[in-house]
Amino acid sequence: MKLNLAGLPTRKALSGLVIGAATAMAMMLPVSPAHAKFDQVLGWGTNDTWQLGDTDTADHWRPSKMAGLTDADIVDLAAGADGHGHGLALLANRTVVAWGWNYWGQLGDGMNANRAVPAVVSELKDIIAIAAGGLHNLALAADGTVWAWGHNGYGQLGDGSYTTRYTPVPVEGLTGVVAISAGRYHSLAVLTDGTVRAWGLNSNGELGDGSNTNRNNPVAVAGINNARNVVGGYAHSMAVLADGTVRAWGWNATGQLGDGTTADRNLPVTVTGLSGIKAIDTANRSSYALATDGTVRAWGWNGEGQLGDGTTNQHNIPVQVHNLTGIVKIASGAEYAIALRSDGVVHAWGQNGDGQLGDGSNTNRTLPVVVLDRVSNLSTIAAPVNGFFTYAA
Repeated sequence: MKLNLAGLPTRKALSGLVIGAATAMAMMLPVSPAHAKFDQVLGWGTNDTWQLGDTDTADHWRPSKMAGLTDADIVDLAAGADGHGHGLALLANRTVVAWGWNYWGQLGDGMNANRAVPAVVSELKDIIAIAAGGLHNLALAADGTVWAWGHNGYGQLGDGSYTTRYTPVPVEGLTGVVAISAGRYHSLAVLTDGTVRAWGLNSNGELGDGSNTNRNNPVAVAGINNARNVVGGYAHSMAVLADGTVRAWGWNATGQLGDGTTADRNLPVTVTGLSGIKAIDTANRSSYALATDGTVRAWGWNGEGQLGDGTTNQHNIPVQVHNLTGIVKIASGAEYAIALRSDGVVHAWGQNGDGQLGDGSNTNRTLPVVVLDRVSNLSTIAAPVNGFFTYAA
């Protein structure tokens, strides 16, 4: 994101934003040289439904520029996938654009046609945060309300129905929201009082209300009253608390809750051995935490090297990701993870069959590799909880 002299986002005119299908192929880029500066959003990995903004649907094994978006427009990015993928961008004028797969209305434009270039999400204004799940999305407005659109078969839109929505609808009964997240088929929100609400699929206890009952409107996650942020995974959830500890609940077959067991939990448990945590993320079957000292911890399934400890051994409690320091943001896809360093270096590790690590190969990596080297204006990265592509801006 670019700032003006007052420290506020610049508001680049949207007249150059292309609406509809792209006609030009995005230019492929090699790994960037030191101190390079890009003026567009970058994407890499699978591209089967135009989620990389390229109409040829070929996978990209290196970062490539995405049509219709520049970093001056971008405040944040979100990536969603459950099989096929889509992307969201929050712009500096507090509107949202979307592109990629649209079968379930996840682009929010009132239709179900895929788009290779971003189109404006209908009826959203004054938005301050976005989140992408498997087939649905959330947007947080400045007034503390939440809007949702896309697939709703498990109630993950929270509007009291199970009806797919092709344009955003308000989540019922939610006000005073300060943070949001979308899992594969469930949704989460943090309120101003530090409590957490959840809705959608609950077959593994991912809503944290002590049951396994799906909910089509928000319910309170039990026992949490001092959350700073939340994340939703494939079928588990986590919250980082004001004291820097982490709680987790839901699916735990591969130790992704980090409590030393593989038992599912429909109530939150404390992740073992974590303190001083400022950010968290969840992949398909693993979890990640960013500490205030710029190091990263990971736990859960590691069959593709996604824990970044140089092995493929499962860990039911957190281990440190090797060779990472100075990290300011983390994100994780289906079986891989990425990290942004304070100097603009992007690292990636884990599964790489679709080029989602962006190192020019399809070789899995058990240790972090450099994807982008000191790109000076990078401020955000994103990857989908059940997909194989990555964004950076």
